[in-house]
Amino acid sequence: MSQNYCLLSCIALISLLYFAAADSPYRFFDWHVTYGHVYPLGVRQRGILINKQFPGPDIISVTNDNLIINVFNHLDEPFLISWDGIQQRKNSFEDGVYGTTCPIPPGQNFTYKLQVKDQIGSYFYFPSTAFHKAAGGFGGIRVLSRPLIPVPFPPPADDFTVLIGDWYKTNHKKLKTILDNGKRLHFPDGVHINGRRANDAVFTVEKGKTYRFRISNVGLQNTLNIRFQDHKMKLVEVEGTHTMQQLYSSLDIHVGQSYSVLVTADQEVKDYYIAVSTRFNDVIHTTTGILHYQGSNHAVSGPPPGGPTTEIGWSLAQARTIRTNLTASGPRPNPQGSYHYGEIPLSRTIRLMSSAAQVNEKQRYAVNSVSFVPADTPLKLADYFNIQGVFRADSIPDHPTGKKMYLDTGVMGADYRTFIEIVFENKENIVQTWHLDGYNFFVVGMDGGKWSAEKRGQYNLHDAISRCTVQVYPRSWTAVYLSLDNVGMWNVRTQFWARQYLGEQFYLRVYTPTRSLRDEYQIPDNALLCGRASK
Repeated sequence: MSQNYCLLSCIALISLLYFAAADSPYRFFDWHVTYGHVYPLGVRQRGILINKQFPGPDIISVTNDNLIINVFNHLDEPFLISWDGIQQRKNSFEDGVYGTTCPIPPGQNFTYKLQVKDQIGSYFYFPSTAFHKAAGGFGGIRVLSRPLIPVPFPPPADDFTVLIGDWYKTNHKKLKTILDNGKRLHFPDGVHINGRRANDAVFTVEKGKTYRFRISNVGLQNTLNIRFQDHKMKLVEVEGTHTMQQLYSSLDIHVGQSYSVLVTADQEVKDYYIAVSTRFNDVIHTTTGILHYQGSNHAVSGPPPGGPTTEIGWSLAQARTIRTNLTASGPRPNPQGSYHYGEIPLSRTIRLMSSAAQVNEKQRYAVNSVSFVPADTPLKLADYFNIQGVFRADSIPDHPTGKKMYLDTGVMGADYRTFIEIVFENKENIVQTWHLDGYNFFVVGMDGGKWSAEKRGQYNLHDAISRCTVQVYPRSWTAVYLSLDNVGMWNVRTQFWARQYLGEQFYLRVYTPTRSLRDEYQIPDNALLCGRASK
């Protein structure tokens, strides 16, 4: 009887593994990271290429796919790639930021092992170390729905990646040196579409058909507005969440955010501008791409379509229209099942406020007065190997303290499987954008002025958008709800990259006292070890 039982158990296990592999296929990528010439503003510069491409190749995958990405670093300095919006369920070792992952040394390689577990949507990847993001090394990520899972719109005729961003003509190493010397960067020199100068990014369409455009702001600091001349954009997805399908003539995309829109080629057969402009600054940079109709003999002419009003209220009102499509199928953000996020009691409120100041006569930025300084060892490795003295789990307060800015390796402890509120407060005169690795959160409220507990009365507790990057308008606040269901060490940061580099970030340590594969994977067998972990 016991032999038969063991045989049946083995057969069941083999069957389970077979079907798991069949349902979750593996996709393999070999990437070679090199320097090369790029021309995003029409001037030759040294940029970062992946497989000789700028931007890098798209990652196209399906929900639950396993992605095996072997990255060869041919640069002259250590290098890391992070995956903006890919949640790394139970696996912050692969997050690709210095707080979790050792950089790839020059001349060496590292193989990332990722799974797009229970995700769909539009994202991007980018280099996270040494201000490399100012040189390129970024690309688009698509996570398609699994077969038989209905999508709330007909299949588009084609699917385009549109990477937009502000750009400097200055070499990224010089920019880094300016920051290291405690100085601020000047305003970026221009804007690109897919790493190309004005009118060089061309998207060909056929009259009468509908196309999906996955738009990501991969820039360094600026909100960008995008318009398709004489065409409407139907918003259908934001960072993995199907949205209510609103029509927009122009769309504000804050730095680090990703949107999917449908555009129908329903106009006269000719060429049309795709215009992208910076927002909310005295200096306005605009660049253009081309929406080219097949058979067109009429090139674009005249000025591109102008942007919307510069009033913050216009953008705030637009942001409030972006809501979750509750009737759509597909992976849903946690919490899910028989209860609703608006009905779950909060166990904790965290208030985060940014600030700018001089520390030791150098420009720095902070969260709750703590300006982050990297440790000599990735924090996740120190936590895993119990290396003492690398960080303190409560080295950043839950609330603004009003203290003078100081330097520390900010880590905030949080308990696994709790449900919390985070309020991002912005007393400055710039638009801030915040990102949390490893998670999506529900954007329940945003408004001008000062946040107070009474503001919860205006929260959207029904169909708030779930996303991983959110804006906070000048002298305003934004509130999110978050289910801490992903154990690990997760980066919380501004997407204003110079401010992030100079300290406006920290790590959220989502902790459980028992180590179990149910909650978190073991350290990868190929993990790079550095700092004190190398011993």
